Amino acid sequence: MNREEASAYLIDRARTLDSALELLAQDDREFTVKAQGERLEEVKQARQGGIGLRVVKDGKTGYAYTEDLARKALDWALDEAVENAGLQQDTDGFIPSSQALGDHDTLGEGLSATVEEKLETALTYGRTLQADPRTRRAFLSVYAERELNRQVTSTEGASGRIRQGLALVGGGVVMGEGKILKQSFGTQWSPEFHALEPGRTAQLQLEQTGQLLNARRLATGRYTAYFESKAFRDLLAVFSWLWSGKSVMEGKSRLAGRIGESVASEVVNLIDDPEVAGGLLNQAFDVEGQPTRRTTLIERGVLKAFLHNTRTARALSQPPNGHAMRSYKGAVEVGPSNLYLAPGAGLKPDRGVVIREVMGVHAGANPISGDFSLQALGLWMEEGTPQYGVEDFVVSGNFLELLRGIRAVGNELKWDYLGFAVASPLVEVAGLSFAGA
Repeated sequence: MNREEASAYLIDRARTLDSALELLAQDDREFTVKAQGERLEEVKQARQGGIGLRVVKDGKTGYAYTEDLARKALDWALDEAVENAGLQQDTDGFIPSSQALGDHDTLGEGLSATVEEKLETALTYGRTLQADPRTRRAFLSVYAERELNRQVTSTEGASGRIRQGLALVGGGVVMGEGKILKQSFGTQWSPEFHALEPGRTAQLQLEQTGQLLNARRLATGRYTAYFESKAFRDLLAVFSWLWSGKSVMEGKSRLAGRIGESVASEVVNLIDDPEVAGGLLNQAFDVEGQPTRRTTLIERGVLKAFLHNTRTARALSQPPNGHAMRSYKGAVEVGPSNLYLAPGAGLKPDRGVVIREVMGVHAGANPISGDFSLQALGLWMEEGTPQYGVEDFVVSGNFLELLRGIRAVGNELKWDYLGFAVASPLVEVAGLSFAGA
């Protein structure tokens, strides 16, 4: 059977078992090119997929999945999901009602190019890195793409398909002056292969890494901080848990019960928009077959909403907004699609620390409390001009307090893929604590 036939078979059989069933059929394709200099080291293409089952019987929820679409395997998966449901204690499970959702192709011809063009993209990145006289070693250049095909079907009316895609170019370099060495890895993501700029992206990486050669230690103190997009995206991604309806439902978010309150400065507008222009993961519906919609989480500093799947929305008596997520192997969770801090009027750094990168985010940040203490590197600014690189310092604080301290937001949005799409402009924060030399 193909996936459509397998889904129809499972839906029919679930009805005979008096069970509600939701199916997530996935088919993911990955293509990767890795090179060192002019030498191709790896060209790999792989596919992975299967069907994930969520069964609700007598209010109890069970999961199972299969990558084998033979009838025997499908029967086993459905029986396993029903059996797993029977083992649960909670009886508040449900499959949400839905509708015909249509076929949505956000990829189109976005990854259409010859293999030779894709190989050349990786090689161009590596050549650009090697061309700088300060380069000691261009240790990797890579082109990668991922095509995502998802189909949602349920006994409650859901029926729809989505096709998405992402392309990446990037590379790693070691640069040096005298005995001083600095290493970096740069990337550019896009839904369109032909929007990638390997030469320009590599050149920007060289310029930024070169600025950190002969960096000085930063003295301990409180300074104005200018988070570059990459650094603030990393923070936004790890602290996105604060806006999860699941974390609120479980009493793990410090924002619980605060809708309508001021939680950030007035220049902060935080949005998740699954159909925003330029977004990396645009989608018309989520894994529960619920239509997605633009959700403003913070508007002019005021908390407006959380991200919900249907279960968290029901538990908190709030409207669902299409933010259910899972793989075919896992359970339904809550997560962003295209999460971004909205651009502002513009920003030019004056005096303080430009934070270019924070390191060890998952070890040094607590998504429940909001506290963080992270090693970082960047530039010291005076009168709007970079003076020298700074390193060997730790930036610390609380993310919610940081949001209150934002004084200005840049006007250029830059995207990254960190399991979901996340974007930020340049961000100015007043009086952040730095522990240095």
